[in-house]
Amino acid sequence: MPVLLLPSTTGETVEIRPSKIIAVGLNYLEHIQESESVNVQNFTDEIPAEPVLFPKTPNVLIGPGDPIILPSFVNDYGFDECRTDYEAELAVIIKDRIKNVAESEALSHVLGYSCFNDISQRNLQRSDKSGWFRGKSLDTFGPIGPVIVSPDEIGDPQCLDICCRLNGRVVQKSNTRHMIFSIPQLISFISSNFTLEAGDIIITGTPSGVGPIQDGDLLEVEIENIGTLTNPVRNE
Repeated sequence: MPVLLLPSTTGETVEIRPSKIIAVGLNYLEHIQESESVNVQNFTDEIPAEPVLFPKTPNVLIGPGDPIILPSFVNDYGFDECRTDYEAELAVIIKDRIKNVAESEALSHVLGYSCFNDISQRNLQRSDKSGWFRGKSLDTFGPIGPVIVSPDEIGDPQCLDICCRLNGRVVQKSNTRHMIFSIPQLISFISSNFTLEAGDIIITGTPSGVGPIQDGDLLEVEIENIGTLTNPVRNE
């Protein structure tokens, strides 16, 4: 299992070794409204009645400064246009083993928060009969960092400015208060479906403005009270 070490605002180094990464799709209304431009299966302009969950496997994880690698095998399919997108998100790292947690207790089970970039290969998301799994879980498709911020220091996690810059240009800009399902709702819902283990990661959805990346790009995900996660993009 991959292991990633990140500094914490508590002064400790946190070992990131999740048994699973649970991602939330369609959690910002403005992102739902751009479904036509994203154009992947099961991505519609309907507001979901419950959180939309999908997995990312731990092999995606890379740290600050590590390159996001665009895999060469995708070119073998002959897609008219190969498109891999950035998606800036707030990551929630779980503190302990939990199951069926009430919303009122959910935040007490959070170890900390960080920036995450949910890199997504759109052609595979569009064409794979099994859905989003493969396009979301390719190697290096989960940058996280630059630090883990403790719950005591994050402030209100439901009121954090979040943005993404592509080569210095702001392409996503929102606030976590615009989530359709709040962090306590997500933790409660997910823990009712799956036992969450210490170190598991929940990524909470992305705002509008997602778009394609290519070799030579530089991505920055910045979240208020956390900092900036920076990663270059390289072809394999």
